[in-house]
Amino acid sequence: MKTLTIVRHAKSSWNDMSHGDKERPLNSRGKQDAPAMGRRIAAAGIRPSLIISSPAVRAWSTARAVARELTYPLEFLQRENALYLAGVDDILDVIAAQDNGFNNLMLFGHNPGLTEFANFLSPGVCNNLPTAGVVAVTIDQDNWQLHTQPATRLLLYDFPKSQSDDTRPQEQP
Repeated sequence: MKTLTIVRHAKSSWNDMSHGDKERPLNSRGKQDAPAMGRRIAAAGIRPSLIISSPAVRAWSTARAVARELTYPLEFLQRENALYLAGVDDILDVIAAQDNGFNNLMLFGHNPGLTEFANFLSPGVCNNLPTAGVVAVTIDQDNWQLHTQPATRLLLYDFPKSQSDDTRPQEQP
């Protein structure tokens, strides 16, 4: 049994147009949402044995913030160029290249590829994976060869503005 978690990068800044797409940093909301989602992932009991991120600054920054909340060693984070703006086949190839000794894999990347991949894993799970959105599934097999439709069970679908956000102040009656 494997667990796979995909996380879309948190909200990025468009304030400085001199930055290329890969260099865009997180904006203030992204800097708040990334660790908050890390806490929610931890609360769901997800503990990755390997975290791999797109090299884009916004994805890498999100991965680092989430990893801190999961007490995952930052020095073990990996960058994978193929995840930058990756489509489903690229994501499947990155996953297939991982050692089967890792049972819990977490990937950080971008839309539209992550939304398409989320729906590949769990058909109909979302129309659009929001920024800092998370989809986690268990996979009923012992390897990372997922090119054919794997049997999965949805563990978590969450995003910063979801109803499950208990970190926001509640309205008083």
